[in-house]
Amino acid sequence: MVQFQVTEEIGASADQVWGVIGDFGGALRWGAPAMSSCVVEGEGIGAVRRMVGGGGLSLAERLQARDEAARTIRYQLVEPHPLPLAGYVAEISVHDAGGGHARIVWSGTFEPRGAPQEVVEGLLRHVYENGIAGVRRALGVAP
Repeated sequence: MVQFQVTEEIGASADQVWGVIGDFGGALRWGAPAMSSCVVEGEGIGAVRRMVGGGGLSLAERLQARDEAARTIRYQLVEPHPLPLAGYVAEISVHDAGGGHARIVWSGTFEPRGAPQEVVEGLLRHVYENGIAGVRRALGVAP
């Protein structure tokens, strides 16, 4: 398995950031700008969010873990999907960075499928960085 991670600081408190990221069904608000709909089936651990975007892109992600105290959420991409990876599991955690700032750590593990590792990492970097930029927009904070 390949491990990939992006870490960024954001000018809002950890609680404010977690209020956005911790909402599993609220992905359109911050993390999925290419998607036009998000529907959550079920509740709590095991719930599945189904997102649909332009060009017929459709993804489903299953909530594996959510820890309010640690401000951590883990989800798995449900097969089948059109992305060039397999076995994808992601975790996003929000940490207090002091001074009213938070540190977001977004990591994923995967196996490349149909594309070189570097291409898949570039895709994930794009998703993660756009997602974090979406959190900034949702909270009205500058980069």
